[in-house]
Amino acid sequence: MGFPENELTSNEHVVMHLHPHWKAIFWPTALLVVVLAGLGVAWAASLNSVLLLVLAAVGLVLVVWFFLIPLVKWRTTHIVFTNERVITRSGVFSQHTENIPMDRVSDVVLDQSLFDRILGCGQLALASPGEHGPDRIRNVPHVKAVNVKLHDLIDPDTNPPRPRSSSDGTTQTLSTDQS
Repeated sequence: MGFPENELTSNEHVVMHLHPHWKAIFWPTALLVVVLAGLGVAWAASLNSVLLLVLAAVGLVLVVWFFLIPLVKWRTTHIVFTNERVITRSGVFSQHTENIPMDRVSDVVLDQSLFDRILGCGQLALASPGEHGPDRIRNVPHVKAVNVKLHDLIDPDTNPPRPRSSSDGTTQTLSTDQS
């Protein structure tokens, strides 16, 4: 599902529309597997039907509370980059939306733990002039590519990069002659 076009200004278009990285729902999914495996073992062991029913009820509560709710929160969290602003939106019944105009972003900081680097995700901190600290966007998938694109959106390069050659001093030619 794309971001609603009716919430954008007339000259604005969506550049990237992301959801948080899947690591945000890894542990809830692992818990789902454990609960289902436990219920499967209890059923296979032919436990008393009352005890099995109680275990199933507890399993259902665990699945709803620790899997379905985080899954819905993850799915309804949007990270949208347009040519004019960064929009973060989360919530099902009540929504929380933050808009950060691109022209107000003065610095972008990318944070990645070792685990985040392995998974290719991370956190972006967008600094803007004002009294509050930077706005943090956590669990950004493909965070390095997003960071590059965000820098392009904040400060579009008016001069395209020129091809480098060995004669302009920016590169060196290595000689492979061993004579």
